[in-house]
Amino acid sequence: MLLRLFLLSGLLLSAAAQAKLEITVSGGSEGALPIAVVPFALVDGETKTDIADVIAGDLQRSGSFKPMDSQRMPQQPQSGRDINFAAWRDTGVKHMVVGRGQMGPGGELVVEFQLFDIFSGRQLTGYSIPTTPERMRRVAHQISDIIYEKLTGQRGAFNTYVAYVTVEDDGKGSVYRLAIADADGFNEQLILTSMQPLMSPTWSPDGSKLAYVSFEKGRSLVFMQDVTSGERSLLAEFKGLNSAPRFSPDGRTLALTLSRDGNPEIYLMDLRSRNLTRLTHSHGIDTEAVFAPDGGAVFFTSDRGGKPQIYRLALKNSRPDGRPQRVTYEGRYNVRATLSPDGKQLAFVHGDGKRFRIAVQDLASGNLRVLSSTSYDESPSFAPNGSMIIYATDRNNRGVLEAVSVDGGAHQRLGLNRGDVREPAWSPYLSK
Repeated sequence: MLLRLFLLSGLLLSAAAQAKLEITVSGGSEGALPIAVVPFALVDGETKTDIADVIAGDLQRSGSFKPMDSQRMPQQPQSGRDINFAAWRDTGVKHMVVGRGQMGPGGELVVEFQLFDIFSGRQLTGYSIPTTPERMRRVAHQISDIIYEKLTGQRGAFNTYVAYVTVEDDGKGSVYRLAIADADGFNEQLILTSMQPLMSPTWSPDGSKLAYVSFEKGRSLVFMQDVTSGERSLLAEFKGLNSAPRFSPDGRTLALTLSRDGNPEIYLMDLRSRNLTRLTHSHGIDTEAVFAPDGGAVFFTSDRGGKPQIYRLALKNSRPDGRPQRVTYEGRYNVRATLSPDGKQLAFVHGDGKRFRIAVQDLASGNLRVLSSTSYDESPSFAPNGSMIIYATDRNNRGVLEAVSVDGGAHQRLGLNRGDVREPAWSPYLSK
């Protein structure tokens, strides 16, 4: 039954374990730019964070850069005035980053960095950033974002979070945890722990809240929770199915799947009044709705044509504007859609009944490209700059997260040393 496949695939592969996500980079995009991130000079006792290592790791994982091994560097300067550009030109590296941490005049910790074009000797950018030892990784991610944008023209997405669900057997049963971590897997924060399945986390547009599905009362319910305070509210506990929440771009509305009227259909909930608007009316199963970036349409999964495919429904004033139009035609099984931030590409699970992989379809041309190579991939989620897609898969009978660049060149794996991890959702850019 299609409903079972849609809803229980997340349960069968749902994830867990409380530990840092370990990242393995297994490829880079063709033409990755060589760059040198020189080890930063740090004042005694100010931090245990290797800033240069964090920056180099960020840039490498993007697939757009190939950081130089520090052991091969002809020198390790900490400021522009100490750079021997002639020596660096022989390395073939075009850009380099130098920096240091020091105490400011008021006793505060300040991190300084500079980005140079080695061949011209020109500084391209540089900042002094006040911080604390506890926030040093966050500063390193901010520096990575600045460097990435300066050299690629695209905003970086290193200073963001990933939400995910983990599951681990504690000897008495499965323990489910909803957690968030930095985009590089560090600084895990637990949001919720439950002895019942947790599914489908999704971020509010400002990154302050998560909506998700919990089975803590023995059936599916939709909650919304503040990430910082932990305050949460129950949004949907209607008779039957309550599932697949997704926020609208303005954060005022939640799309979700309800079977309160008998059949699973797409509804919109006004988060202030909690009023519902039903969007679909079909003999089939309609689920997994996601908003277009401009809020003018929802894309959703439906088997109304006999097989699960992606459809688009235009909206006007949060109401249907016309009939749903089918979007995917290639393949027998296309589900769990997500839109790129610019609204030009659709990522989804693409299958033939035996293998389920992550694919991207250009909405203008209809061209489809398969990005993953494993057999049971699910839950794709775009980075907020659209450069990468994170998704869940199986490796050696364990649930892991993997990320792939939209051109298919760069790959990385995020796994736990025990247990499984599933249901990834990449955060939007932080509002503060």
